[in-house]
Amino acid sequence: MAKVLLGVTGSVAAIKTPELFQALLAAGHQVKIVATQAATYFFRPETIQPFSGQLRDPSLVYLEEDEWPGRSEGRLYQREDTVLHIELRRWADLLLIAPLDANTLAKLAGGLCDNCLTCVYRAWDTQRRVVLAPAMNTLMWQHPATARHLRQLASDAGQLPPSDLTLDELPDWINLHCHSLKVVAPESRLLACGDVGVGAMASLQRIVAMIASTV
Repeated sequence: MAKVLLGVTGSVAAIKTPELFQALLAAGHQVKIVATQAATYFFRPETIQPFSGQLRDPSLVYLEEDEWPGRSEGRLYQREDTVLHIELRRWADLLLIAPLDANTLAKLAGGLCDNCLTCVYRAWDTQRRVVLAPAMNTLMWQHPATARHLRQLASDAGQLPPSDLTLDELPDWINLHCHSLKVVAPESRLLACGDVGVGAMASLQRIVAMIASTV
């Protein structure tokens, strides 16, 4: 079993975060969550806890403001302060980003680190495992940028995919050839926006199974 850091981004599939958290716990993993600001539009952080309560458990769910403690009150960094994205990276055995929205995929591929989650990814040891579960509208998934970004992530993980691979073939190729990077491909179904097509986040069972095969 592993210490899983669950990154959650601004896809509608983030509504499944409480269920995914519980599924990972049931599989025997320790789990902490780091959520982008957009992700919290789709789930309430205070629901992520093993007991009933009204407040967020700050030892389980980390938000943007936790990266800058006291900033809203005018407090400045002190030398003895911990750096949250580094502490989370040190704690975790595996980084799971589910759902991974198109915006964050682009940031990861470009090396941007403008929030706690993307800072964790940029500070991640490239020899350790990362599992990505993309979720977005069908046309966003099919946009040429998606394949380009996945190819870049695979290249960063040490394996450059052949140029003739299609988008549908890329996740399987990455899973076969990249030791540290795995992709749980999205599924085809009725999306929250009303479109029908590929883009829905993979089932929780598939995501948990990928974690089990990876650790």
